[in-house]
Amino acid sequence: MKSRTMKAFTFKRYGKSPDLGFDDVDFPSPGADEILVKVHAVGLNPIDNMIPTGMFKPVLHFKLPATLGSDLAGVVVAVGARVTRFIPGDEIFASIFDTGTGSLSEFARVPESAAALKPANLSFVEAASLPMVSLTSWQALTERAGLRPGQSVFIPAGSGGIGSVAIQLAKHLGASVGTTTSTENVDWVRRLGADEVIDYKKQAFENVLSGYDIVLGTLRGDVIAKSTQILKPGGKIISLIGPLDVAFARVRGLNFLLRFVLGLMSRKIIRLTKKRGLTYSFLFVRPDGDQLARIGKILEAEHIRPVIDKVFPFAESNAALAYLAQGHAKGKVVIKIAE
Repeated sequence: MKSRTMKAFTFKRYGKSPDLGFDDVDFPSPGADEILVKVHAVGLNPIDNMIPTGMFKPVLHFKLPATLGSDLAGVVVAVGARVTRFIPGDEIFASIFDTGTGSLSEFARVPESAAALKPANLSFVEAASLPMVSLTSWQALTERAGLRPGQSVFIPAGSGGIGSVAIQLAKHLGASVGTTTSTENVDWVRRLGADEVIDYKKQAFENVLSGYDIVLGTLRGDVIAKSTQILKPGGKIISLIGPLDVAFARVRGLNFLLRFVLGLMSRKIIRLTKKRGLTYSFLFVRPDGDQLARIGKILEAEHIRPVIDKVFPFAESNAALAYLAQGHAKGKVVIKIAE
């Protein structure tokens, strides 16, 4: 008997020619602690473009060919034997990042622990834009930084996918927010809630801002090193883009050689932060359905609104990833898979 298949967007190898494209893959069955979801929409994240390069190969483990994508929203069609929180017909959203499987497919296996009910006031496209960026912002600001009302947070690239959500969450948590953006987006990020907005085309943020408590590292290059100049003593840098550090290597159970390499990679920034009385850490987001449910309540109360730049049909997944890679999206890029 011929096994049932479905369409998925996969990569076949790591490196410069990952052979991205559509594949017919085996139809998934949920494990005992999983739900099977008919995917309606997938939110893209920069790491979706990084994974096929092999940059995270020592850390993220895929069986090739592997389905791309981390975020999804859709409808539960089947549940595993031990699942108690969801039933078929439930509308959910989730991040399945770092679970060894991907979301850019017609159906996806989702750990019960990673999913939450979709906020009733959001469409599938809106809900799919949020899991990774909202969980990253939540874990960085509440868990890692211990953000308290009245503190100040610098979130560079305020008009990007992570920035546009992190600004809104930080404001909801009672912080004042500084950010950078281009001239045409200055008023727009102010409307998201940013208090101090630096037009990076006209000014260097490190010459203008001072006395900040927390920096969220969202941009590559020398932005993190420059951020040390705007923090008060005791300030914290939580980087979402690296360099990876030894603490991260320990948590992931990486071998001695990798720990040593990551120690070398992060040595410069850790030395600089120590010298200035600051702390540096790298944050790797983890899926968490309970946190996503709490964020869902904030979304239903409209304290955070999804920000979507562009929606692509499933057939144009390659074009969507290429558009995201340009780095100019105002908010999130989403792929619509089913009506």
